[in-house]
Amino acid sequence: MTNEVARAVDMVQTGGASDSADPADQADQADQADGPQVVIRRLREDDQDALLAFGAALPKDDWLYLDVELQLPATVARLVNAVEARNWRQVVALDGSRIVGYANVRQLPGWKQHVGDIVLVVGEGYRRHGVGTALAEAVIDAARELPVSKLILEIVEEQLAGRLIFKRLGFRLEGLLEDHAVDYLGNSRNLVLLSHHLAAVDR
Repeated sequence: MTNEVARAVDMVQTGGASDSADPADQADQADQADGPQVVIRRLREDDQDALLAFGAALPKDDWLYLDVELQLPATVARLVNAVEARNWRQVVALDGSRIVGYANVRQLPGWKQHVGDIVLVVGEGYRRHGVGTALAEAVIDAARELPVSKLILEIVEEQLAGRLIFKRLGFRLEGLLEDHAVDYLGNSRNLVLLSHHLAAVDR
């Protein structure tokens, strides 16, 4: 997917709720028949106001699980200013002109420069419609443009649905980091480390 090409998330409009016994399917594909019209594309410089509105609309409980502070204008300005950065790729999900999901992959520096670190968040009203899976697939595709061979995702232990989305896409459990994050309330959180190796043919 290039900056100029957007793609529709067909699965949020077609088909009924999944009959699969896979919890990952149930976590992100339920109620598809009534799902919103969503398009996935790259973040652009003129998305600053829409991205800030998206962050401001996230439930406060989500802040317990986010490493990127999308509710802060300074954070959003930094992300938008990095749309052309060589070591980052950023994608958004849109319903009309509203951003309803955001993901990025960033090439890590130094001796971890072969690793891409993923962040993903979906708006509350757009979960369980396949939007998270579509964003995850898009950001993995975007990571193939970077000189990385391994992708990682650090996710709060309680975020089972998010973990299952990436597990279905080939990520595996690499470790549990105890008390590795502190949320905005000052509570320690365990992080689950998931990883995925990109095949050489994919890069």
